[in-house]
Amino acid sequence: MRRWLPGFAALSAIWGASFALIKVAVDAGVPPVWVALWRCLLGAVTLGAVLVLRGERIPRDRALWGHSAVVAVLLNTVPFILFPFGETMVSSVLAGVMNATTPLFTLLFAVLTAAEERRPGARRLTGLALGFVGVLTVLGVWRGTGSGSGEAVGGLVCLAAACCYGAGFAYLRRFLSGRPESVTTLSALQIGCAAAELAVIAPLAAGAPHWPGAGPAAALLVFGMVGTGFAYVLNLDLVRTAGATVASSVTYVMPLWSTAIGALFLAEPVGWNALAGGALVIAAVALTRPGRRTVSDTSDAADASDVPGGTGASDVADEASKARQTAG
Repeated sequence: MRRWLPGFAALSAIWGASFALIKVAVDAGVPPVWVALWRCLLGAVTLGAVLVLRGERIPRDRALWGHSAVVAVLLNTVPFILFPFGETMVSSVLAGVMNATTPLFTLLFAVLTAAEERRPGARRLTGLALGFVGVLTVLGVWRGTGSGSGEAVGGLVCLAAACCYGAGFAYLRRFLSGRPESVTTLSALQIGCAAAELAVIAPLAAGAPHWPGAGPAAALLVFGMVGTGFAYVLNLDLVRTAGATVASSVTYVMPLWSTAIGALFLAEPVGWNALAGGALVIAAVALTRPGRRTVSDTSDAADASDVPGGTGASDVADEASKARQTAG
């Protein structure tokens, strides 16, 4: 029996629901930068508590702190602002589909920046092209600059957030993937740096925070503590029990959750182009995955225990598991 299935389902649901939680907050008037800050603050507190329970200490290596601060900008600070900003113009359904392009950007930046990365073959190049077609389908480019232009802008903002993830993972792969610290320690350090960065930006950009109401406040609490805190630990457990390949497959399931939750609980419309484009994006991600590795998932999991994000650093496609830790 596959004992990892409950954890897999829970993780995909948590991250899939993150876009609906963002939507609840921004619709209540919470500025995007404050959505990002509350998310990181609550996530940092949760991960800090996990470190204390595990008896782990935050390292003092200045180089590690510097690289973590850069990774935080690319994987947290900027995209965590962009997704809420995008969702002021688009549905959580569309944002979830845009987020699914993260592995495509991860591959693209890895090919551009990693000299040792194998050049993509015809299948993976086809996947990148198919993903581009999927994005254009979701955005509904044939509508031009009419009534759908606001949605197109919001979709592009969410796409820019996914692009940041791709750049961030290329940087992370180069400078942090070989670190000896545990994934929990590195995650806590990264989220803590993002919280500090956003604590400076938020008051300057959006003024003082305000009480948004019980519902939106609860959404932010769940979003931060569960989606940005507990989910990191759940992801690591999934990598260790089922392997990095299985864990990275959360990429395929998240858009299903985000679409279902947005439609059922927020009554968001689901257009045919979102469904068709989302299917193309998922197919594109599948095409860009490399062939089966000669090592077992068990060894993948062993390698992943020391890599930020919980996946083997030598395989860009399996870094989709890392992407899921910061998604939405």
